[in-house]
Amino acid sequence: MRHNFFILVFILLYNGNGYTQVKTPAVHFNQVGFYPAVPKIAVVTGMPEKAPFYVLEAGTGDTVYRGQLSDTMQSAYSSAFTRLADFSPVKKHGRYALFVPGVGQSYAFRIAPGVHHQTGIDALKMFYYMRVSMALEAKYAGKWARPAGHPDTAVLIHPSAATPQRPAGTVVASPGGWYDAGDYNKYIVNSGITMGTLLSAYEDFAAYYDKLRIGIPESEDRLPDLLNEILVNLRWMLTMQDPHDGGVYHKCTNADFDGMVMPGVTTLPRYMVQKSTPAALDFAAVMAQAGRVFRQFEKQLPGLADSCIHAAIAAWQWAQKNPATPYNQNAINQQFEPKITTGAYGDWTFTDEWFWAASELTATTGADQYVDTIVSRWQDRIGVPTWNSVHLMGYYTLLRHQSALQKKSRIDFAAVRTRLLQFADGLIANGGDRAYATIMGQSRNDFVWGSSSVAMNQSIVLINAWLLTRQPKYAYAALSNLDYVLGRNATGYSFITGVGSKTPMHPHHRPSVADGIPEPVPGMLVGGPNPGQQDRCEGYPSRMPAESFLDHDCSYASNEIAINWNAPLVYVVNALEAILGNE
Repeated sequence: MRHNFFILVFILLYNGNGYTQVKTPAVHFNQVGFYPAVPKIAVVTGMPEKAPFYVLEAGTGDTVYRGQLSDTMQSAYSSAFTRLADFSPVKKHGRYALFVPGVGQSYAFRIAPGVHHQTGIDALKMFYYMRVSMALEAKYAGKWARPAGHPDTAVLIHPSAATPQRPAGTVVASPGGWYDAGDYNKYIVNSGITMGTLLSAYEDFAAYYDKLRIGIPESEDRLPDLLNEILVNLRWMLTMQDPHDGGVYHKCTNADFDGMVMPGVTTLPRYMVQKSTPAALDFAAVMAQAGRVFRQFEKQLPGLADSCIHAAIAAWQWAQKNPATPYNQNAINQQFEPKITTGAYGDWTFTDEWFWAASELTATTGADQYVDTIVSRWQDRIGVPTWNSVHLMGYYTLLRHQSALQKKSRIDFAAVRTRLLQFADGLIANGGDRAYATIMGQSRNDFVWGSSSVAMNQSIVLINAWLLTRQPKYAYAALSNLDYVLGRNATGYSFITGVGSKTPMHPHHRPSVADGIPEPVPGMLVGGPNPGQQDRCEGYPSRMPAESFLDHDCSYASNEIAINWNAPLVYVVNALEAILGNE
């Protein structure tokens, strides 16, 4: 059926060149689109009456589906009252929008196989834009091309890291890698979970990544682009190990943060700062996993796998000799000059790092010497992974390689599997934020610094449950959180720069602030709602947990970007493409 007033809606909403911005949407949903066979939910806000809604075909205004809004729900974490519009029966490939009489129209969206393929490319290519010591060419970076950033060929050993072999002021080289976040420093601990997540993406979906090309300088070589990008940071991480004792420096950094300038403009000294137990163990885990993955590419990268495994073992041995060495920046600054005020990534509990490192080393080397740590630690508390809580990373690895490790009979693989599935089932049973129909929103505690990555790491838990069982409920639950970061949330934003119709334009990301280009670097997952508002910026719309987001570059508490947030985005988007992309 055709309604003339609907055609007017589409004249305002759609043009042949793509989307147009709608300033105050009352319909919140995945702004990119939907796979044909999956659940399709939109959230209508603003206290609408229980009424029909319409799915309209873009361009013609034809009604292809009429549904009824759900009963009203009150969000536990925002001020919103919502009704759900479920249009899952619409499966025909095409371009559509929703219209709710008395409320308004939505952005346009697509229903198609592979609908998130480009989002997966954008999320992974974000890491190319974060490269440190190389120029970004226009051929690959487009208008975000820039000169090389910090060369890091002459980095000073900070007094906190001095040893007889490398006294304070010793000059070492530590080039390459990725900038960690909106700042220009490089941190081993945060690289740990980032690299572990990306390497796991390859291990879990190798066939998919073997074919994925994202348009980087290495795209024509014989390695998958995911691994090419991982190599950029892996080679930097190797420079962070002291060859004399196997210890790992916590970070390579300025003494203080650079201003809002382009990378490499400043010439402040860079330092290798104190070795730490968590840095050594995160490093050991990553190197063991990298050795296992790159063993398959010995012909292309001769000797790399062996170098990684040797480095992992050396770091483990250093940690055994130094089991209680945290990174305490306040204590360092009381003893040494210059004072270091950049990101601390201080962690005071190392049991999860021990477990993760032991799991990776066991899976890679097959050696029995790491199994005692696994057996003694597997029942420790588990939670959604973050940079200082990596216990589940070990679970993923043990279950991924269970068949090869079965002879390690002291590891109770069945119990580990059961515990992971119970954790995933708990996420689903709790239901998350029912007012937005997402797994995200298990409690107020989900809305923390980097809340978007909480959603993505919840999805990784669920995808691992799918890998173990192949039950669709896990994939669909994981997809609900991708819907969350792409717009089905209380802010109405897609939290991925350049992806969707209403996206952050002013992230706390120095190149995006300083380059003079209106659009920020694309593919970056911003932190998302954070009622802590630690940046004390003015203009936050609310302190309600799910609404506390500000699209301003001053808002590092809600609008910064970080590699450990993009890594789970890469994993989730591309995993769902591999699992659901053809449905």
